[in-house]
Amino acid sequence: MKPTLLILAAGIGSRYGGLKQLDRLGPSGETIIDYSVYDAIRAGFGKVVFVIRENIEKEFREAYVDRLNDKIEMETVFQEIRNVPTGISYSPDRQKPWGTGHAVLMAAGKINTPFAVINADDFYGQSSFRAIADYYKSWSPIRENDFCMVGYDIGNTLSEHGTVSRGVCKADKNSLLLEVTERTIIERTEDGIAYRDENDVAIIIPENTIVSMNFWGFTPSFFQFLETGFRKFINKNSENLKAEFYIPSVVNDLVSSGTATVKLLDCREKWFGMTYREDREMVVAKLQEQVDQQIYPGNLWE
Repeated sequence: MKPTLLILAAGIGSRYGGLKQLDRLGPSGETIIDYSVYDAIRAGFGKVVFVIRENIEKEFREAYVDRLNDKIEMETVFQEIRNVPTGISYSPDRQKPWGTGHAVLMAAGKINTPFAVINADDFYGQSSFRAIADYYKSWSPIRENDFCMVGYDIGNTLSEHGTVSRGVCKADKNSLLLEVTERTIIERTEDGIAYRDENDVAIIIPENTIVSMNFWGFTPSFFQFLETGFRKFINKNSENLKAEFYIPSVVNDLVSSGTATVKLLDCREKWFGMTYREDREMVVAKLQEQVDQQIYPGNLWE
């Protein structure tokens, strides 16, 4: 059974100053999404689902769905504030959707295979896609709550141009995830890499701390867990206009209760991505470097 790739591409790019999802960065005008789709095809994925906003559908379909639908099956779903499970109410003053957990929930009913979740603006590397595809190659319903995640050393995931958000992970000796905590303010300081805790205190963490870059492997059972978690989240935060529903919050509940396991996959790929406009030059150079090393062709789709 071929897995599905779910690409979270509904972000508005406020820190970047534009639609990162459509920015052409490769030597032949490729976007980061182009490289992700290319790697997914090579790894054996059978379908791509994009989570986008309605107001970028036309540009997105032209850039990807219409251009690449002869390469792999593609579909789009919308992440909008109003797209919530039946019976949920929220403040009319809410200005944006509720984060990554809500984004993944939008694909419920569109995916019936194991699937990987990635961000549209992150470059993960070819072996990362192979790792998840291989993990689920022999999947059966007996393993329906057996999930996985590709982790990266935090020292390789920072931006030189501002703070970043990362899921800081703890695992046992068998590489099974014990906990992942979303930290929204992480940066390199004079004392080392640090995040700000709930009391705005800087906490130093080791350079090789494993973090989640939102490259998860799930099975279709995860959608029901997401909906249950989202209902609880809304009940608690319906009037909180800035609260976000993160994937790690659901994962933590499942792991701590023993409902699911999450395997940290051993992957030595170098991650890079675009958070700020100033990151663009670095990403262009790194993509060219990958082409020069013949990891990718100069034109992905020729």
